[in-house]
Amino acid sequence: MSITILFLLALGLGVAGWLAGRARAWSFQSADPGRRLRARPNYHGWYLALWIAVPAILFVALWGALAPELVNQSVLAHPAASSLPEFGIQRDTILSEARAVAEGSANAVFNDEARDLVQPFRDAIAQYRLIGIAATIVIAFLAGVFAFLRLRPDFAARTRVERSVMALLLVASLVAILTTLGIFVSLIFETLRFFGMVGPIDFLFGTQWSPNLGSASTTPDPTEYGAIPLFWGTIFIGAIIAMIVAIPLGMMSAIYLTQYARPATRKWLKPALEILAGVPTVVYGYFAALTVAPFVRDLANGVGIQNASSESALAAGLVMGVMIIPFVSSMADDSMAAVPSAMRDGSLAMGATESETIKKVLVPAALPGIVAGVMLAVSRAIGETMIVVMAAGAAANLTANPLEAMTTVTYQIVALLTGENSFDHPATLAAFALGFVLFLVTLGLNFIALRVVKRFREAYE
Repeated sequence: MSITILFLLALGLGVAGWLAGRARAWSFQSADPGRRLRARPNYHGWYLALWIAVPAILFVALWGALAPELVNQSVLAHPAASSLPEFGIQRDTILSEARAVAEGSANAVFNDEARDLVQPFRDAIAQYRLIGIAATIVIAFLAGVFAFLRLRPDFAARTRVERSVMALLLVASLVAILTTLGIFVSLIFETLRFFGMVGPIDFLFGTQWSPNLGSASTTPDPTEYGAIPLFWGTIFIGAIIAMIVAIPLGMMSAIYLTQYARPATRKWLKPALEILAGVPTVVYGYFAALTVAPFVRDLANGVGIQNASSESALAAGLVMGVMIIPFVSSMADDSMAAVPSAMRDGSLAMGATESETIKKVLVPAALPGIVAGVMLAVSRAIGETMIVVMAAGAAANLTANPLEAMTTVTYQIVALLTGENSFDHPATLAAFALGFVLFLVTLGLNFIALRVVKRFREAYE
């Protein structure tokens, strides 16, 4: 079933409703030229279009979730499906192969049992496609008739349309809140299951991370799930080394672009700098693994440090810092450019040098935006995975030596969730606990950033 067809059908019916509502409003004006409509004809059209399109689109979304299961149930009720296994991966594989051929995304099946199910799938898909189209048209027609009959010369169509748009904007503004709530709910239950096996104290303050992925036991050794090395690796690589690189370079580039660069120079340098934000992280990972990590190892060996590893926290942190420079630079650039020119001119008029004006006027006034950029960069660095995978290694080391291999929370989440263990295995549940802690840390950073921004904004407004 192509949901795209139904979606386009709903939009097309909405366009037809807009034309019909607009024509209805013009007919009111033609019947009584001396009487003014309470709303313009366009608003009558939008009112009718919203009443037609919105219910139809909601139905299409619901039908897109229900139709595949209805098709499967119809095929399973067919006599050709009587020989299928009751449950299991083999049964799902056979149904998937038959469905793929019926939909045209595959040319042939590998299992002989799937061959007899291709035609039942085609019949069921065609049947439910027709049902979906008919239901979409009926829903749109009934909603359209209801709205069409309400159109009158004194009908406040503009008010109704604006309220609908306000409701849509409210829903859009709640997306971030609902997404945060959904992340929290999806993590909390699995985290509580893990803490039922491993105590929070052992997990949050233990210094050894070596979960036994091959064990089938549901009673793990709590001493193997100490996450302090992972937290330290995440902070050391993403919040220390990367920030030592990103903050000075990002701030200096922003100051140069806003205060010293000529317009022609800025025109080329700013887009070139922001290109770094669009480079895929896997490319940064290759650069870290093939160029930066060997260079750091050779440099360490050259100054007399023996046994320097080709996988190191320093290599990953340096490349990660370069990757997040645009986050710091762009936010600082925009914030300093938004500082009123009267503040800068007043400082210079009082005899301050340009460097003193930048340090004591522009940067403090732009600090809310700068802090927001730094927090965004820290969150981006903490959540990075590919660079760590390819340059920092997988060893959970609790050390301050940047030349040794380290790992981070995100790398371990990937490693634990991509194994063959079930979701009841302690190691798999540990990934949810790590994600929950990372979520809380990122949320805390955002709250700190908001407090800092509010404090300095109040001081300069």
